[in-house]
Amino acid sequence: MPRARHDRAYLIAKRIFDIAVSLTALVLLAPAFLLIAIAIKRSSPGPVFFCQDRYGLNGELFCVYKFRTMRPDDGDQSGVQQTVKDDPRVTRIGKLLRKTSFDELPQLLNILKGEMSVVGPRPHVPGMLAAGKLYEDFDSRYMGRHVVKPGLTGLAQVNGFRGETMTAQAARGRLDHDLDYIRRQSLPLDIAITARTFWTEFVSGSGY
Repeated sequence: MPRARHDRAYLIAKRIFDIAVSLTALVLLAPAFLLIAIAIKRSSPGPVFFCQDRYGLNGELFCVYKFRTMRPDDGDQSGVQQTVKDDPRVTRIGKLLRKTSFDELPQLLNILKGEMSVVGPRPHVPGMLAAGKLYEDFDSRYMGRHVVKPGLTGLAQVNGFRGETMTAQAARGRLDHDLDYIRRQSLPLDIAITARTFWTEFVSGSGY
């Protein structure tokens, strides 16, 4: 099982990177946040933001922030019911936000608070399923992905393992990449993943 890096120089550099990226992005994206909030309120009744418990560092729960993309009566607060392609629960503006991954941007606040990092394994909900089983039962290595802070993006996501984990291949592929990231932790790797994410998620639009 991979171990997290604990050398002080790396941890300080990673935290500085997280603060610099999240703070800069929040300032630059403030006008976009306002427009998104207006669009969400006009598209359907309900709150602008959605808060959901996810696994954080060492498996501790924290509230992850997202822009609301589903109708309030149709959403799954537990997150166990995964979103699928053409999910009828998703609003019209929600589809656009998910496609561009803009719905994830409020997690910049989680990063600024120190609950998340820019790069790391994506935060999962407790009880998340993998090929129809609890992830913990599907693969005994699962909780090992929580020895580092979860990330806004990660090695799995830039290698195509995002979205549903309904098949064994998708579930194991995501976990393999998460654990590989922990083994290879470095600031240059974080910078490379961040740059790839900007293109694959926010420019190309691969979400749903």
